[in-house]
Amino acid sequence: MSDRIDHLLTETRRFAPPEALAQASATTSDLYEQAAADRLGFWAEQARTLTWATPFTEVLDWQPPHARWFHDGTLNVAVNCLDRHVEAGNGDRIALHWEGEPGDRRTVTYAQMTAEVKRLANVLTDLGVRAGDRVAIYLPMLPEAVAAMLACARIGAVHTAVFGGFSPSNLRSRIDDAGATLVITTDGAWRKGKVFPLKPTVDEALREPGHGVRNVLVVRRGENEIDWDDSRDVWYHEAMAEAAPEHQAEAFPAEHPLFILYTSGTTGKPKGILHTSAGYLTQTAFTHRHVFDLKPETDVYWCTADIGWVTGHSYIVYGPMANGTTQVMHEGTFDTPTPERPWQIIERYGVTIFYTAPTAIRTFMKLGRQHTQSSDLSSLRVLGTVGEPINPEAWMWYRDVVGGGSTPVMDTWWQTETGAIMISGLASVTSLKPGSAQVPIPGIDIDVVDEAGAPVGDGDGGLLVVTSPWPSMLRTIWGDDERYRETYWERFGDRYFAGDGARKDDDGEIWLLGRVDDVMNVSGHRLSTAEIESSLVAHESTAEAAVVGASDETTGQAVVAFVILKSRFADAMSVEESEGVLRQHVAGDIGAIARPRQVFIVPDLPKTRSGKIMRRLLRDLAEGRELGDTTTLADQNVVDAIRSQLR
Repeated sequence: MSDRIDHLLTETRRFAPPEALAQASATTSDLYEQAAADRLGFWAEQARTLTWATPFTEVLDWQPPHARWFHDGTLNVAVNCLDRHVEAGNGDRIALHWEGEPGDRRTVTYAQMTAEVKRLANVLTDLGVRAGDRVAIYLPMLPEAVAAMLACARIGAVHTAVFGGFSPSNLRSRIDDAGATLVITTDGAWRKGKVFPLKPTVDEALREPGHGVRNVLVVRRGENEIDWDDSRDVWYHEAMAEAAPEHQAEAFPAEHPLFILYTSGTTGKPKGILHTSAGYLTQTAFTHRHVFDLKPETDVYWCTADIGWVTGHSYIVYGPMANGTTQVMHEGTFDTPTPERPWQIIERYGVTIFYTAPTAIRTFMKLGRQHTQSSDLSSLRVLGTVGEPINPEAWMWYRDVVGGGSTPVMDTWWQTETGAIMISGLASVTSLKPGSAQVPIPGIDIDVVDEAGAPVGDGDGGLLVVTSPWPSMLRTIWGDDERYRETYWERFGDRYFAGDGARKDDDGEIWLLGRVDDVMNVSGHRLSTAEIESSLVAHESTAEAAVVGASDETTGQAVVAFVILKSRFADAMSVEESEGVLRQHVAGDIGAIARPRQVFIVPDLPKTRSGKIMRRLLRDLAEGRELGDTTTLADQNVVDAIRSQLR
């Protein structure tokens, strides 16, 4: 660890939860003891907080690498997310405070969402969708997206949500791989002050024959002009008006498929990650409740993820709604119409729990604290981060500027494949370290091992593995079980290899080092891109940075950095001066071995529409290769601008 981070942790070694938070919470350190004493009994207890039609008698059937959790029980996922709250007398509780980018707003109660999902379940059935059929959901952040997912779950259909920024070819590949028979989409959605059309993308994706889609159900949102096929297309609002209002939910086996979610693979072909019902719902509900110290009667929770990614599944739809949570849901981007928009939303709805990505936090830092401090954020009591490791400086800024200096920050590690949070603190229990993901949640077994699978010593880097099956784990890769075995289990047998590097500190707490291909081997030394990025961002001139490893004939790999300067420094120093200063800063901060071979001063970084930096494109640029897949790139002009800097 660099001297800078050592100093930071010396000054702020431990952040204990605020006394009032710890005293008021139902979450206690006993959870760790209970899970350690009887792991399967612990998960059985969590599963029994759900409503079962047929109670389970067996907790786990583990035939590596395949697990079945609670498999002899039956339930309905949508009933657990909706009906049971209404039946318990909480139908008037607000499920969603929805806010569109132009400023239009909707408030949806649990009773209203239940009624919407019942009607939509009947619409899907009338369109010929049956249990086990696959439905592609190509929707932006609308309440109808939540209803679509839960209506599929209600009738036992398997949904595959596709991010609204994907191209026609990407959408088509997912439709074909899943064998979808129905697509649910919208005419268009608001983004950056304009309507972004979605239905035309569906039309283009389905233009060539060979797919199995019979109908396209279209939500009216953007009011943009679209083509229409009377033999295939159906307006959502018209079908809902004609649908029967009542629907009797059927109970399905605990291992009934719930959704397929596609994630990138090293071969270039996306992997269809399959999640099933009861185990997934058990762990998402448990982690949402205890990581964030949820109090559903009083909390207002806002997760800023997109519905098309796993965080939107687990921590907007299934976990929070199983817990009867009141949430905020927002269409569009944070900086439209003003950078003060997110903070205005927090003040307007009294948000108490805020869960966002480190990339967003660093963007907030770049924009300046004057925007953040323009609103009253005193309602916030728990903060969270997700998606990538957070550098200590961003952690501290988040806690101090957004959280007022005392709000705990839950840095959560998990993946599309794990389904739910695996490593995190518990807001009301654990003390925190800036930049550390903390420890495995109760009931989860994780280790850091070397290439041969042996545990590494404290402070040493290694590979992150999950050593025991967990309830929300992926069950297979859709249609390719052999790839599932090879990708996740071949390396260490019955231990799941996460693909991430990590290390344990002297306290046994875990620090994520990024994807294994984001851990560089420079002259035999393993260097974390995350630590070098953190060092660069710590320099007063840096607004944002991304680091990749590029091939080097002498050292094997060399450090290449791409840096956005703060405006006042960009004007004051030449590019050459800035590059030299930053190279020397990293060498002095971490060590000469980490000194970047090159530092490129760039106007922006290539990011997906959800805000993640596309480091593989930066590697391509650094090594002069043809660019890989750019379909998820938010702005092609960014790559062109960087390429011009490299010439």
